[in-house]
Amino acid sequence: METLKFIRPSSHPLLALHQSNYKALKSPSLKYKPKKVTHTVQCSKYGNFLDLKPGKRHESMEFDLSWYDPSKRSRFDVIVIGAGPAGLRLAERVAGYGIQVCCVDPSPLCVWPNNYGVWVDEFEAMGFQDCFDKTWPMSSVYINEEKSKVLNRPYGRVNREKLKMRLLGGCVSNGVVFHKAKVWKVDHQEFESSILCDDGKEFKASLIVDASGFASTFVDYDKPRNHGYQLAHGILAEVESHPFELDRMVLMDWRDSHLGNEPALRFANAKSPTFLYAMPFDSNLIFLEETSLVSRPALSYKEVKLRMAARLRHLGIRVKSIIEDEKCLIPMGGPLPRTPQDVVAIGGSSGIVHPSTGYMVARTLALAPVLADAIAECLGSTRMIRGSSLYHRVWNGLWPIESKCTREFYSFGMETLLKLDLHGTRNFFDAFFDLDPHYWQGFLSSRLSLKELAMLSLSLFGHASNSSKMDIVTKCPAPLVKMLGNLAVETI
Repeated sequence: METLKFIRPSSHPLLALHQSNYKALKSPSLKYKPKKVTHTVQCSKYGNFLDLKPGKRHESMEFDLSWYDPSKRSRFDVIVIGAGPAGLRLAERVAGYGIQVCCVDPSPLCVWPNNYGVWVDEFEAMGFQDCFDKTWPMSSVYINEEKSKVLNRPYGRVNREKLKMRLLGGCVSNGVVFHKAKVWKVDHQEFESSILCDDGKEFKASLIVDASGFASTFVDYDKPRNHGYQLAHGILAEVESHPFELDRMVLMDWRDSHLGNEPALRFANAKSPTFLYAMPFDSNLIFLEETSLVSRPALSYKEVKLRMAARLRHLGIRVKSIIEDEKCLIPMGGPLPRTPQDVVAIGGSSGIVHPSTGYMVARTLALAPVLADAIAECLGSTRMIRGSSLYHRVWNGLWPIESKCTREFYSFGMETLLKLDLHGTRNFFDAFFDLDPHYWQGFLSSRLSLKELAMLSLSLFGHASNSSKMDIVTKCPAPLVKMLGNLAVETI
């Protein structure tokens, strides 16, 4: 799954075999050269990865950005807070309309540490097909010890350096100005907003867009934030060997035989299951992640690591060294931000993470041009629409009624998953991946209409086993009533 936050990357020669040396973009003003770093790699004599620490690495990119000149006016049309995928993609697209954009981030040249896994067709549709470390032509889903499925949909691990270089290059070409600082405060007047940075610098703009992630304090909510949480622990590791086929990644492995000698862990896993997500690069290099798909409250991080250690022992995977590790905590579902409001959001703070899967990066990159179009209709016109009319139009561009309604359905999926134990979860995905590919692929990529989602539900019930149908009948009424109530509110 796509994973975010709390990640410590490091360098390793094996990983370098799967990464190309990237040339600067054709523009002579754009230069990219990784800084030299030193690293240490610890090895485990007994293969217990819990004893290992990744080598330390503080990597940044050397890139000729257009930095803010203090001698010039500190007013822009749009200020984007955050230089992650969401922020850079939006800044690039908005500036392409000739709108003055400033992107503010504490470390705009740092390589993103996040591990992003996406469906290849999603990136190809946006022209990012060259931004992968590696792709696999198919994926595996292990339902239990006796049953597995093969998904004929290519999957890829995003090359973070290449993607960021592409987006930075677009920003520079379109005239985006960068400022290296952390935003402390956002203030609003009737037709203008301002930000105050930790370096004391103040900037003003017609529109502030928050792309700083889930932990942002700049976006307001008018409902309790009752999120579900996806929690995972992942490692990119050098191993002696692993049992997985190299032509496919493992999207989900729900098997629990590795807990046979761990009764406490097995009992807990039966109630709140976790699965393995794996990307094999070669016979000795693999990304492994133990994931709680969704829980409320979040599972204990220690619990997830212990389950992963037991799984790797059972699979005979001896970890020689850890190249990267990550701790992932993604809020899922819950209410949307109050709309409209003075700060517009995109990315983790905007509610666009998939409530049932945790996927976000591909959808964010796809929605940024839509949001940019809405901004350009206001600020790029001769009328210069500002204030409450601007906020209303831009928020509606991000969250039209149809999108709000489909999100309610995806949230219904999350609430259903929260009620399922291991047995119910296995039955659910056994039926889900038996659906017509149009439905399961569209669901995972957030591209089904409300009518198609209704058809998916009927088809899923038809494919479900008797015990799974019983789960649906007994456990879904409350989430269903909640969804229908929210749909009624949205459409009134």
